[in-house]
Amino acid sequence: MGVIDVDARKPCEMGAGASPVRPVEAVTNIQRAPVAPHLYDCVKLMFVRDGSAILTGAFDGRAVRAGEVIVLSAETLCGYEPEGPVTMTSIFVDRDYAIDQLFWQYADLLSDRWEARDFADELYTKPAQILRLGERQLQRLTPWLDELVALSSEGSLPERFHRMQALLFAVLDVVTPHMATTPIRQSRVQRNAIRRRFAPVRAEARTVARLLREEPARRWRLADLAAVVHLSTAQMSRIFTKAYGQTPISYLATVRVEALTRLLRETDLPVGKIMRQVGWNSRGHASAKFRQIVGITPSQYRRQNREPRRAAA
Repeated sequence: MGVIDVDARKPCEMGAGASPVRPVEAVTNIQRAPVAPHLYDCVKLMFVRDGSAILTGAFDGRAVRAGEVIVLSAETLCGYEPEGPVTMTSIFVDRDYAIDQLFWQYADLLSDRWEARDFADELYTKPAQILRLGERQLQRLTPWLDELVALSSEGSLPERFHRMQALLFAVLDVVTPHMATTPIRQSRVQRNAIRRRFAPVRAEARTVARLLREEPARRWRLADLAAVVHLSTAQMSRIFTKAYGQTPISYLATVRVEALTRLLRETDLPVGKIMRQVGWNSRGHASAKFRQIVGITPSQYRRQNREPRRAAA
């Protein structure tokens, strides 16, 4: 079992110039001195492996002991005062990665990742929880926790990503049934959401998708696309949406955003010029669509993803 100093830098603390942040990292430490309350911009799970401690911050004096798990939402303050040596394994999960997994978990209810963010806030209304698994159940998790720690200490190895992800999911499969959640009532939009099924894509839908990808800057109208595949506008839209889970117009926006991200990474062209180049004349509309799909503004994306920075990493 790898043991690391509790003050070692965690993935959520890394700033500009640091190594790329991985979506999942784990660390085990043995602590004897008090740990001041900290908060992280990620989800954190703290498994008490041995010993006991008094929590500070969000829990205000609650005691934890071996067999318990502390679950913290992003930006939740927590510290602890050990009662003798206490051994903990902490798993850090990137917030965007966690939201992405929640989206796929509830894909039948959610239309996009932005809705998944709101859904997470409604589902997990308690930002800090203490779960009593018991020492016997924790022993079941011990090999997975130790392997996660070992893989984290090896550095960023893309070929081991799926193993780390599998270990995380195995741990969460045991932990999440113990978490308190709030019952969610489906909205009318969610009840009427598109239900995609794996099925062969009709030739008409493929043709429309190819046209949109080949000429994203063109001012496409639904009637123009329908005429190419010899269908009514309603038929074409229905067939396309069933195949791709998006309307043709939403699909076109996604294609434009993909082109925009590439140009932001690979060129020094002004943002406004790039937006016009991919088919958007309104910078405000383009920025809103970009933020909806990517999660940040085009300028923020360019700063974070320039090719020279990636090449030097």
